[in-house]
Amino acid sequence: MATITIHPEFGYVIFTLIASWVMLMYLGINVGKARKKYEVKYPTMYSDRSPIFNCIQRGHQNTLEQYPIYAIFQIISGLQFPVCSSVAGLVWIVSRISYAHGYSTGDPEKRLRGAYGYFGLFAMVGMSIYLALSLLQWV
Repeated sequence: MATITIHPEFGYVIFTLIASWVMLMYLGINVGKARKKYEVKYPTMYSDRSPIFNCIQRGHQNTLEQYPIYAIFQIISGLQFPVCSSVAGLVWIVSRISYAHGYSTGDPEKRLRGAYGYFGLFAMVGMSIYLALSLLQWV
């Protein structure tokens, strides 16, 4: 019977999740500053007058849309591979900042500067699959 032991190194996973929360707050603050700069009042999500505001907002919104997927695989993969999972998570976090900064230029194509984050995400997905296979004793 397979068992899961939470390694002491799982603390790295917890710190990586905290770092991801800091990143979300940073992107959210940037949206708040852009609201003030471009005079986009709440509860308006997007501006009819400012495409740059929309790009800043969209960079944050897309990260929020992707966040649950990241967090689930960060936790699952971290159960068996806490250090590798944390490194992969940090790659994803930094890539989301690159994504948002590229997007905030007003040229949506520059958001692709953060595409390297998929390496981190797919690594966590692979580690999670391996854990599932191990628990099922298929490997």
